[in-house]
Amino acid sequence: MKRIFDGIFAAFGLIFFGLIIFATALLVRLKLGNPVFFKQLRPGLHGRPFMLYKFRTMTDLKDDHGELLPDGLRLTSFGRWLRKLSLDELPQLYNVLKGDMSFVGPRPLLMEYLPLYSEEQAKRHKVRPGITGLAQVRGRNAISWQEKLDLDIWYIENRTFFLDMKILLLTVIKVFRSEGISQAGHETMERFTGLHT
Repeated sequence: MKRIFDGIFAAFGLIFFGLIIFATALLVRLKLGNPVFFKQLRPGLHGRPFMLYKFRTMTDLKDDHGELLPDGLRLTSFGRWLRKLSLDELPQLYNVLKGDMSFVGPRPLLMEYLPLYSEEQAKRHKVRPGITGLAQVRGRNAISWQEKLDLDIWYIENRTFFLDMKILLLTVIKVFRSEGISQAGHETMERFTGLHT
């Protein structure tokens, strides 16, 4: 049922938000240049990698050694605006349509985090990752890694259709309030280094 729901509403979302997606892509092209999309391998269901799509929010500025500058120096005011409105997440509707993601589930993190999870934390890969999730509506990037992972596991063990609907509703409210976009002292969230509990 959930997969059918995801597929139907992802297709509807791509059509309904088509003009916004096109306009956002054009703005990214004008403000940041090519490529318009940020693409990165992320772990999906059972940890299998898939290509995640987002609109690019950062420049490609590098230091004298050819290394990318820290996020805070590459994230422009335009990029912050995209993140504030969550417009950078719209291309993930395509990921949902393909079956890589769901509308609701633990957010797909980085491939390099996989060996850092405890056995309990690794349960987050028992379901498809989501565009939004319980951790996002309970604080997003403003809560600690421990809280975020605990919420992911709680969701997996207690998920229902009605819980998903509640999370989607709360997500809309969070977007309008622009809450939890970044962690104190960071542009987004500090890197995960392992919490073996």
